[in-house]
Amino acid sequence: MQKPFLIGIAGGTGCGKTTVTERIVSTVGADRVTVIVQDNYYRDQAHMDFEERLQTNYDHPAAFDWELLFRHLDALMNGVGIDMPTYDFVAYTRAAETIHLKPSPVLVLDGIFALYEEKIRDLMGLKIFVDADADVRFIRRMLRDTEERGRTVKSVIDQYMDYVRPMHLQFIEPTKRYADVIIPHGGHNEPALEMLSARIRSLGQS
Repeated sequence: MQKPFLIGIAGGTGCGKTTVTERIVSTVGADRVTVIVQDNYYRDQAHMDFEERLQTNYDHPAAFDWELLFRHLDALMNGVGIDMPTYDFVAYTRAAETIHLKPSPVLVLDGIFALYEEKIRDLMGLKIFVDADADVRFIRRMLRDTEERGRTVKSVIDQYMDYVRPMHLQFIEPTKRYADVIIPHGGHNEPALEMLSARIRSLGQS
């Protein structure tokens, strides 16, 4: 059996990574793609009280359980299914539910720090960085966090200024240099998405 092909999709919060992931799924076929969502690999904080959890910097690499993520990716790369954790963004800790993922010919790791860890990058056959203007990313995050994660407008603004922006500049933006493909103007850059789709379709012919 041919080893799965792992694609990493990185970029700042709200840049359009999910849109790019959806294009890959539609190009390859949902039955041939397994998507690993890095947000589900935030560290379990069940041992901390709620006020402590609120102090966690979720935009720092240390907030993620890198060893578990690597083990799961390595298992999928070797044809073994995993139980991906899920995260409760209202309770700020890992949820009890897991999602069983089966290995597929194409694996996609979607997350702001997808290109951060060298040993995870080394598993990848294609590394993508989705770029977008900061104001666009902020607006998308504001909409997502207030509509889907129960945040207040003030809390989103405070988190953005205190953590998201400085962490993006310090940790996420520099990972752009590892990318094989940079998609400018976010996930709605149709010419870039068409080129990416053509590149992925060619994988099945090689």
